[in-house]
Amino acid sequence: MPGADRKSPRESVARSKVLDAAERLLRADPGATFSMRDLAAEAGVSFATPFNQFGSKTAIAQALSSRRIAAMGERLRTAAPGGDAVERTLAAVRLAVGVLLEEPEVNRAMMGALGTWSGSPGAVAAQSSALWSVALAEFDGIDAGLVAAARARLPRQLAIMFRGCLSFWVAGEIADAELPVTAEQAAAATLAAFVDPERRKKLLIG
Repeated sequence: MPGADRKSPRESVARSKVLDAAERLLRADPGATFSMRDLAAEAGVSFATPFNQFGSKTAIAQALSSRRIAAMGERLRTAAPGGDAVERTLAAVRLAVGVLLEEPEVNRAMMGALGTWSGSPGAVAAQSSALWSVALAEFDGIDAGLVAAARARLPRQLAIMFRGCLSFWVAGEIADAELPVTAEQAAAATLAAFVDPERRKKLLIG
């Protein structure tokens, strides 16, 4: 994934243990009130290990988000949806939402922690943009006169759109049952700016 650091096998094992433990603690305590000491004990590692590997709970949330984005990418590759860039992207949105709704409480907690300020910005935006780039692929179905602009802007705009939907979901303003339709409608509106007028109308009206 973009922005991922190279880690030694030993470091990778330690990181995986900490992340697995964080997921278990989030399942038991979606409020994420556990301490780094609790996390180390759950992971069976030294108290210093979570700090050495991540530095903060926010960084752990960023790493968990990377896991989710990787899972979304794997679902997309496995499903290999047909159609053009627009249809593939809408399918990718459905797949991505499906990943999050498998454990909504855990994923809300993880997403909520991402909103905490950190002195070291993560790579979530870049990773999300890369996911949408995979769905867009050759940008087939995009207005020929807008392909260059779409290549430059659309993946990041989709990442921003998706994060925005999830922010309202985390806050409880979008219910679990509403998230699939809401996210797909938001993606359709984002894509509509880059297609021909007739298709734009269909995307916006549904």
